[in-house]
Amino acid sequence: MASEAMAELYLIRHGQASLGADNYDCLSAAGEQQGLWLGEHFVRDDVRFDHIVTGTLRRHAQTLDAIRHALPTLPARCEIHPGLDEYDFYALFAALPDEHRHLADAVKRGSREFFKALRQVLRLWTEGTLVERAPETWSAFQQRVANARAAIQQSGAQRVLVVTSGGVIGAFVQQILQAPAATAIALNMQILNSSVTHCYFNREALQLSSFNGLAHLDDPQRHAFRTYG
Repeated sequence: MASEAMAELYLIRHGQASLGADNYDCLSAAGEQQGLWLGEHFVRDDVRFDHIVTGTLRRHAQTLDAIRHALPTLPARCEIHPGLDEYDFYALFAALPDEHRHLADAVKRGSREFFKALRQVLRLWTEGTLVERAPETWSAFQQRVANARAAIQQSGAQRVLVVTSGGVIGAFVQQILQAPAATAIALNMQILNSSVTHCYFNREALQLSSFNGLAHLDDPQRHAFRTYG
């Protein structure tokens, strides 16, 4: 058992972005509302953070802004860590070899077909099939997520808010569980917008407490805001 007292980590997936639009990296109106409701939820539960970390993406910053609008007690300073950026799924589709090019057509056939195809593309990525054309290898992605995790563990903070993306959270939890790559993909496909994954940590250890929580969307009138995009 780790000797140092445990701090808390809240991993937040960004709010709904703009899948299918020219610029995916921008919250939709629903995504902004999800962030606002999450901030209100933290206020109700009197959850106070002493450290904030996000990736470099616009949707991360916009989600944090929405949370902050309802939770003005958040620290003003935010650390930016590129290890928390999502993999480039458009680039992974573009990297498909000829025998798998049919999967790229799914991007144009709506969100359901897109996510079915993405699962297959991610499997090919983890198996090394895309290594010649992909801008980032699976092992490089895993390493930068591990680097971000280590930085958080060494931060000395007591309660950390992290705003990131679904693929990062899936890999983060997979690493905690010391599970195979297929687990990261399966977790990634489940993670909803603005969901909360809660962990305890210190410099020596990191433990999963809960995964993909949506307490701020429990009201039946908010169920339509349980989104994946």
